[in-house]
Amino acid sequence: MKRLTLTVTGLMAVLCIAPLCPAQTLGEYARAARSQDKPKQGKQPRQFDNDNLPRSDKLSVVGKDTPPANDHQNAQTEEGQPAETAATAKPADKPEQDDKQKQGDEWKRKIADQKKKIDLLSREYDVLQREYRLRAAAMYADAGNRLRNQGAWDKEDAQYKQQIEDKKKALDDARQELDDTKEKARKAGMPAGSLD
Repeated sequence: MKRLTLTVTGLMAVLCIAPLCPAQTLGEYARAARSQDKPKQGKQPRQFDNDNLPRSDKLSVVGKDTPPANDHQNAQTEEGQPAETAATAKPADKPEQDDKQKQGDEWKRKIADQKKKIDLLSREYDVLQREYRLRAAAMYADAGNRLRNQGAWDKEDAQYKQQIEDKKKALDDARQELDDTKEKARKAGMPAGSLD
């Protein structure tokens, strides 16, 4: 028993004294590791920020430098004729670019209108289907009503089914028309990715 008491007392003393020992914190360890790494790194690259950027000198830019306009005016072709400058080439290209832009906008507008038409037809088709399901559920839920109005229900049922089929056909036709419009635009030179 004395041995157990002595062991427990010793263990308690160790546990009480352990937190009082100064331990190295994580911050101190990181500082020590950083100070050891500094001499090994040698020369560090220069870091730029807004405070140490040069304000009076020009910064060097990587890439091609645009030649001044005078170089183009003095350049000549192999036949000795002056080369066409960028300034004279742009006005000729500009109407073609404007025409392409207008044509592209026109095709995009046609396709957007067709998509709106498809969305509207799709919503109308969904509404007709839901109405039909609700009417059918109401009709079949009431056995007395079903027996009394069997002839009227058959007539309305056929009419609703016909409306649903007509709307489905119109929706399919609109989708086919959209595909045809996209194909025409592609054949006219519009990229396929810009038509979606």
